[in-house]
Amino acid sequence: MRETSLLLDGPVGQLEALYLDLPDARGVALICHPNPVQGGTMLNKVVSTLQRSARDAGLATLRFNYRGVGASAGSHDMHSGEVDDAGAAATWLRAQYPQLPLTLFGFSFGGFVAASLGGRLEAQGQELAGLFMVAPAVARLCEDNQPPQRCPLTLIQPEQDEVIDPQQVYAWSAALERPHELLKVAECGHFFHGKLTDLKELVLPRL
Repeated sequence: MRETSLLLDGPVGQLEALYLDLPDARGVALICHPNPVQGGTMLNKVVSTLQRSARDAGLATLRFNYRGVGASAGSHDMHSGEVDDAGAAATWLRAQYPQLPLTLFGFSFGGFVAASLGGRLEAQGQELAGLFMVAPAVARLCEDNQPPQRCPLTLIQPEQDEVIDPQQVYAWSAALERPHELLKVAECGHFFHGKLTDLKELVLPRL
């Protein structure tokens, strides 16, 4: 089961993507990558682990590069532009499997993107199967970018995160007025070095 390279239509031009088609898929998954300004791409190891986790759970998957990353057109926006890109990718993915539920994944900056997209989709009346935010950049979420309220939400936060302040994520979780799950990963840094298997073992049972 190998992913296929694609160029999708995005808001400001083509978006480079990798797509895994599963003929007997029971759902679809969109995975959003970390901060492009700091070198984040769809080939990031955490993103790859999330993709494999979704695949092993029977989900068709799509990961993509935001505007200005790799072969994707445009330049970094670092806010709503990347959410627009994710929206275009989600539209393409759902068109492949119109009847199947969508699960969103986001790592770091991608956690902000996935959460913002989830909120948009719910506001449009679309139901989601779930949202996974891994070491998420919650400080970027604001009144205009709210996470979804109805779908299952899982937060996964490394306790020794050197990029995202764990306490900020814990405080954000404590302030959420909706059911969700917060999973803390001990002795683990932001990029899950040596802990990618642990990450997969946390995600798989929840899909």
